[in-house]
Amino acid sequence: MNLYNSHPDLQRIRRRLERLYGANADACLLRLIMTAGRYGITSDRRPSPRPRWTQADALLIAYGNMVQNPSERPLVVLKRFLDQHLKHDFTWMHLLPFFPYSSDDGFAVVHYRNVNPELGTWADIQALGEHFLPVFDLVLNHVSAKSGWFSDYLAGVAPGRHYFIEADPNSNWSAVVRPRCGAPFAPFITRAGVRHVWTTFSADQIDLNYAQPDVLFEILDLLLYYIAMGARMIRLDAIAYLWKGPGTSCIHLPETHEIIRLFRDWLALTAPDVMLLTETNVPQAENFSYFGAGDEAHLVYQFSLPPLLLHSLLAGNTAALTQWAGALPEPPPGCTFLNFTASHDGIGVRPLEGMLAQADIRRLCAIVRQQGGYVSERTNADGSSSPYELNISWFDALTGTGPYAGLEHVQRYLCSQWIALALKGVPAVYLNNLVATPNDTAGVERTQQPRAINRRKWMEKDLLEQMNDPTNAAARVFHEYRRVLRLRAQHPAFHPEGGQRILDCGQSCFVLERTAPDESESILCVSNCTARHLELNRVSLPPWSDSLRDILHGHRVYKHASVNLAPYQTVWLTEVSPH
Repeated sequence: MNLYNSHPDLQRIRRRLERLYGANADACLLRLIMTAGRYGITSDRRPSPRPRWTQADALLIAYGNMVQNPSERPLVVLKRFLDQHLKHDFTWMHLLPFFPYSSDDGFAVVHYRNVNPELGTWADIQALGEHFLPVFDLVLNHVSAKSGWFSDYLAGVAPGRHYFIEADPNSNWSAVVRPRCGAPFAPFITRAGVRHVWTTFSADQIDLNYAQPDVLFEILDLLLYYIAMGARMIRLDAIAYLWKGPGTSCIHLPETHEIIRLFRDWLALTAPDVMLLTETNVPQAENFSYFGAGDEAHLVYQFSLPPLLLHSLLAGNTAALTQWAGALPEPPPGCTFLNFTASHDGIGVRPLEGMLAQADIRRLCAIVRQQGGYVSERTNADGSSSPYELNISWFDALTGTGPYAGLEHVQRYLCSQWIALALKGVPAVYLNNLVATPNDTAGVERTQQPRAINRRKWMEKDLLEQMNDPTNAAARVFHEYRRVLRLRAQHPAFHPEGGQRILDCGQSCFVLERTAPDESESILCVSNCTARHLELNRVSLPPWSDSLRDILHGHRVYKHASVNLAPYQTVWLTEVSPH
């Protein structure tokens, strides 16, 4: 092993393997190097000349069948739609799981290396990379109960018989943190009799046993396979629950972080242009721990943003949002936030812990139910249940209540999007958010799954009709969103590595200042989060030049004049050169 020990990167990887698997570290390292050789990936691969990210970067999230035409493969239809309408507005494309699956819209994977034939082929997947940098999901915490690996486990066939975690249902599992109600395991009939197997999410999603090195190497092989097939960012799904241990919470364990660091080191050596994104819908401090010391995820979802933003706009009070944003830590060098308001999942409630009073959380849950949504719950350590996730479309969530219900709906909705676009980080936009999609109640009835409410799939003809009708909310939102994304891309103040300063200008508005990394430009982003007209005195704003220009609307604000905002209006103000 002297050859490997002479390379500092391999030395570091070996130490990680030793922490995970002890005396098997040398054998694991040799196996890792051989795995890379399978795909022709070598340590002399050089990073892409493209910057890791700029202000022009934005990430689109979509299912492979989100836009459909009965006579064509959905992936072909999706590519046509994206190429015709969005190739100049987004740089990254997160294609949600496109593998054969048995439940959860793709997150119970039956076969990791195949494309679901109902969507298309690998050639269709790779064709999306013509205009977008592909983002693939690595669903690594669990597999489908109908997968080959689990079939081998049930039959007692190696190596699959060692890939899963058996549990004694009579033991004390009160310390386990689970994002669902009920016990964290399910009974199955195996060749050896009835066994209770670990299932963090559902009885159809069987957790993998990473204490077995074979499991890690199956996943590492998949990681390299996806890169060979074009992935330039890998989303680590449900990563927080990866490693389990007796007497622990089975979430955020040190071994989980060690595996992410191992992935990061291996990518730096073999595919330095590929980034890791972690999905950890948990309280903020736990979420940000996945940056590590700048040696784990390149990007972390800003999970506290959606529920705080929803609260601020529905309550007309930005105090909690301003306090949260003002206390945000600086990401480690080479890392940044992924800012979003909605995704294929619901709106997490756990990220609100310590940020909103319980009365405010209950009010938020009540509004969601009032607007036709659902509130999913989880089991706490004491056996009680508490809200875990709000299931509703982002557009319908912002309908409003009381005397303001329905009024200024589109403006309120767009205000939420412009705040997310202004914050430090890379913006991510769910395709259904681009077209103000309402609740898909029929989808919930069809699947009996609350999350289906925000997973509507469009017929291409219907979607285009909506987008081309100027009186329709979908058209108003879609065209305005594209316009603002293109404006944002022109301004280095929005670079992910630029500065951010939060100003407290009262509870009616949210105000932040963004500054370019080289300080060549500053932009003041002001959003009125109420249904009232708002007048903001220039004295409360930074002492900039005599004249400011709103880059969103082209208006000027002169010295001593107030900044006047209509209900839910946002302005992005920059200094006007005197020359």
